[in-house]
Amino acid sequence: MPIILFNSSMYLKITRPIAVFDLETTGTNAITDRIVEVAIIKIMPNQTRLEKNLRINPQVPIPEEVSKIHGIYNKDVRHAPTFKDMATELNEFLVDCDLAGYNVLRFDIPILIEEFLRAGIEFHIDNRRIIDVQKLFHLMEKRTLSAAYLYYCDKKLEEAHSAMGDTVATLEILDAQIKRYENQMAYDNLGNEMEIIKNNVQQLHTLCKSNQVDLAGRMIYNDKGEEVLNFGKHKGKKVSEVLDREPGFYDWVMRGDFALDTKRKLTQIRLRNIGNIKN
Repeated sequence: MPIILFNSSMYLKITRPIAVFDLETTGTNAITDRIVEVAIIKIMPNQTRLEKNLRINPQVPIPEEVSKIHGIYNKDVRHAPTFKDMATELNEFLVDCDLAGYNVLRFDIPILIEEFLRAGIEFHIDNRRIIDVQKLFHLMEKRTLSAAYLYYCDKKLEEAHSAMGDTVATLEILDAQIKRYENQMAYDNLGNEMEIIKNNVQQLHTLCKSNQVDLAGRMIYNDKGEEVLNFGKHKGKKVSEVLDREPGFYDWVMRGDFALDTKRKLTQIRLRNIGNIKN
């Protein structure tokens, strides 16, 4: 069961639960690596906070060099539940939650979705607002989690690479970012004005979202909002056109070493194309 925490109120205004989370894993490949620890702080609109911190048996060896980073060794998770064992509980804990974390768009969310899919659970993010604290940080300051913690909170991150230590720091940084940047202009990497930072989860989600169709970035949206391939000989070509002109491409991806989320999104595009042709 999660632990109920009664801490000081967040500055960030929320209208539905938001789950700030961090994962420790066996590596950095969202397709082949596995989760060994998950830490979540769930904040309710009434400011009640619920905490969940779980060690997970990844069912694959944790490389020694990775264990030296996060401090979790094979012996520590040998008797822990598997992700499949905990998947239903985690999914229920995150129901109706917006999501926040550090570098979650590129890493934590893709690997979490892969784990859920392997457990037979569709973990949807289409109806969730996502705030990537790293992206906000880079938009405004350009630096690491430890540096961000020192900069925004004037504290040294003593428990770096522990999932709960990083999660606590990320939550404090997010709150400090909103206090610091509310009503300031955000700029992209080219120095172009984007939007004024607002104390609003929907607006922060819009700022943080990427142009990726799938979480691995194999397909992206072009300037016209069309899905195009982002790898291989067809890079830059519309996905729908490649599927029409080269039917074998779909089967090749389905058999290949691609993320389950990539295969799912490609299937959705293919089914949509078939529907359009019939109509």
